Amino acid sequence: MKKLFYILALFIGFCSSVYAQKAKLSKEEFRNIQEKFITEKANLTTKEAKQFFPLYFELQDRKTALNKEAWKKIRKGKKENVSESEYGQLIEDVIETRIQIDKLDLEYVRKYKKILSAKKRDYTKKSKIIWAVFLLEIKMSRLI
Repeated sequence: MKKLFYILALFIGFCSSVYAQKAKLSKEEFRNIQEKFITEKANLTTKEAKQFFPLYFELQDRKTALNKEAWKKIRKGKKENVSESEYGQLIEDVIETRIQIDKLDLEYVRKYKKILSAKKRDYTKKSKIIWAVFLLEIKMSRLI
């Protein structure tokens, strides 16, 4: 289940960036569309949305920075001249990054508790999955 969550998180991040690039939206424009989508699907009030989304986007930025570093390490590990000990360290570093991301998720879930009910937190989580599917459908429709 945890692997599925990681894959989904990476997929959402990937789809989000692909959609923003293809549509030539600025980061702010893209986030505005995402915010409206999640607000509607999760049935957030204006007050809840104003409190939730700054935290949500802050978390996304922090996770993106960690994921970029992890991907740099993964790419470094693909080079032929990497020693066994360096490769072992890269693996540990990537795992540490996943742990850091999990800790960030927990930290922000605790912050979200102060803003949203458990039910609405669950709806926002489901809305993010629907958002990823929505982006994938857009991407696929452009390929056809």
